[in-house]
Amino acid sequence: MDYLLTALGLVCFLEGLPYAAFPDRIKQWLKHIARLPSDQLRLMGGVLMAVGLGLVYLGRRHGAP
Repeated sequence: MDYLLTALGLVCFLEGLPYAAFPDRIKQWLKHIARLPSDQLRLMGGVLMAVGLGLVYLGRRHGAP
């Protein structure tokens, strides 16, 4: 349970950081994302999920017990 709470806390922190640091740039980026085709967004999401799972695997396999 500790790992889950730590992971969720890190996700919340990392997700909120750009909005707090660069709100005007985020607005421009979101407008750009809204114009992208759904298939391209789906592909980017899948790639990011695969990278995330790979990082979790590496962290759990090679990290502290």
